[in-house]
Amino acid sequence: MLLQTNTSTINTLLEDYSKTAIIWAKDFAPKILMAIAILIIGFWLVKVVNKVLGKLMKRFKVDETLMHFSLDLLKMIMKFGVVLATIMKLGIVKESMLVAAIGAMAFAIGMALQGSLGNFAGGAIIMIFKPFKVGDLVETQGVFGEVQEIQIFNTKILTPSNKTAFIPNGALSNGNVINYSTKGQFRVDLTIGISYNANIKEAKKILLEVMDRDPNVLKNPAPTVNVTELADSAVNLAVRPWTKPVKYWDVYFDTLEECKIALDKANIEIPFPQRDVHVFEHKK
Repeated sequence: MLLQTNTSTINTLLEDYSKTAIIWAKDFAPKILMAIAILIIGFWLVKVVNKVLGKLMKRFKVDETLMHFSLDLLKMIMKFGVVLATIMKLGIVKESMLVAAIGAMAFAIGMALQGSLGNFAGGAIIMIFKPFKVGDLVETQGVFGEVQEIQIFNTKILTPSNKTAFIPNGALSNGNVINYSTKGQFRVDLTIGISYNANIKEAKKILLEVMDRDPNVLKNPAPTVNVTELADSAVNLAVRPWTKPVKYWDVYFDTLEECKIALDKANIEIPFPQRDVHVFEHKK
């Protein structure tokens, strides 16, 4: 008798729970499905809008640096709006509570991400004062390379060894930045030593001819060759070709190689450090 009573009670409870679940599903299932749809469609629309705006900016020749920064910022804002709309559609949180929660969350995130906010402000400073732009060759924070992209929090730089460096915008806006592309011309500084027995004027003529033949070396300013030092075992010549920043490494390596080949053909020795040892016999 007791077992039958317990079984009846359990069945009644299961029926009540089932009815409650059905009622809850009828009330909230459409909201959940709608929220999921808003999330999926919203993120898709963010992607489409971002792509269309990017094409429009390119068509109107908006500065590439400003374009990337603006699109990243807009994407972040639109995604936040989609998430907010999804939460509001679920209706599980009242609007007043949601506003209070967003305020508290914003304060907490602001305290936790002070460095990131500083990087965001640094990115804004870079966009306003433009110490460099996408495509410039820069040296900063111990990194040398070409600016690939200025993002919201970081700047992406491609080094000559094809490594990508991400540098915080806060450090860039507050630190030293050497921009080699500002003037559109870049001087390559090389030092080549010749023997003391060599004819300096002939050597200078040969090196200038090498640079004149290189299409990547600019004619104006003209390349120069000057004696820079009378060293221990060589007369050092300062070889100074000018080029565009993007051709820096081509000119650097090509000039070194071609100068060595040309001096060898002219029998002009490039000395290397050497030492003469004199042995004296000591007789008692």
